[in-house]
Amino acid sequence: MTQPWQERTLLLMGEEALQKLAESVVAVIGLGGVGAYAAEMLARAGVGKLILLDSDCVAESNKNRQLLALDSNMGRKKTEVMATRLHDINPSLDITLIDEYLTQENVAALLGPYKLDFLVDAIDTLTPKLSLIHYCVNAGIPLVSSMGSGAKYDATKVRITDLSKSYNCPLAYIVRKKLRKMGIEKGFPVVFSEELPDENAIVETRGETNKKSQVGTVSYLPAVFGCVCAQAAIRHITGK
Repeated sequence: MTQPWQERTLLLMGEEALQKLAESVVAVIGLGGVGAYAAEMLARAGVGKLILLDSDCVAESNKNRQLLALDSNMGRKKTEVMATRLHDINPSLDITLIDEYLTQENVAALLGPYKLDFLVDAIDTLTPKLSLIHYCVNAGIPLVSSMGSGAKYDATKVRITDLSKSYNCPLAYIVRKKLRKMGIEKGFPVVFSEELPDENAIVETRGETNKKSQVGTVSYLPAVFGCVCAQAAIRHITGK
């Protein structure tokens, strides 16, 4: 049954689409600058069940770009903060939290128990990202994957297309190269920016798992990526 807060969505999409969303199960993997916005847009659209996976806690360095990064949330698990926020939007939303770091070894065990209608890959580290994509493609799980939103400024340059057609994105280039060796060259959408990255905003880093560089970001661009990821999920589920 449509709730009063869904009246505007109903007016745009119709009863059948809202019913499809209410019956859907969507996973959001990574609740940082991209994933948290994607999760919230899915909740506000009326998705019935969300699987949220992230092993991190909210940190001071997140405040320039992440939805959950408030002083009142510092040090708290991102999954728990996200769940509290989403239940404040839709108290009846079914949420499953997974506080794990995703790896090639555990991805099947973590996601296998759920019959997913769609998955949003908002992981920003390469090895887990490749493991997740490889798993989804082989398991037949529809997904959208967020590429790099760092070192860029122009929100009007954000695009969504098949992986094989992405360009001007260093992360997309590496993902294409690595997946090709796994036998995957195309077949799922990615969100990327066609803007060339500002090379001065990329510096080498040490001591971080699966991260060889630190990339400068501006507040609004990861949010745009997250919204476009949510769009991909919603349009896939509803057929709009």
